[in-house]
Amino acid sequence: MVDRVFNVLFLCTHNSARSVLAERCIEAVGGGRFKGFSAGSTPSGRINPMALALLAELGIATDGLRSKSWDDFARPGAPRMDFIFTVCDDAAGEVCPVWPGLPITAHWGMPDPSAGPGTDVEKMLAFRQTWAALDRRLRAFAALPLAALDQLTLTARLKEIGRQ
Repeated sequence: MVDRVFNVLFLCTHNSARSVLAERCIEAVGGGRFKGFSAGSTPSGRINPMALALLAELGIATDGLRSKSWDDFARPGAPRMDFIFTVCDDAAGEVCPVWPGLPITAHWGMPDPSAGPGTDVEKMLAFRQTWAALDRRLRAFAALPLAALDQLTLTARLKEIGRQ
């Protein structure tokens, strides 16, 4: 792989929390080497307010965020993805569109921070834990010598990162 900006798409069923956090996290930790995108198989049509609150708390811009369909990224004229990560188990089990350019894919499932009962404080803690897990994985990804790894090795490394 050459030294350039890589497009990275994060998929989750509703595209309202985990995938949106990942979209902004890769840009925050990637040193300008990555452009993040997110989408869902059945987008909710809105970004979870706690995801927006967390991003604002972290000083990360939320402008332009919206819940999108993964079909938007399989259409002609869509940005060509270099990497696609599923961040929820439901999306990983669904039949995905055929992605132009055959990007490298990996599954990095994690619990939905918006699921389950709890107070707002407990739910925000779940969002912070999700951010921390994404941050660890994406820092490990961003540190990989992408230009020096062949596709098979890179795919294996991405799977390893997803198991962390």
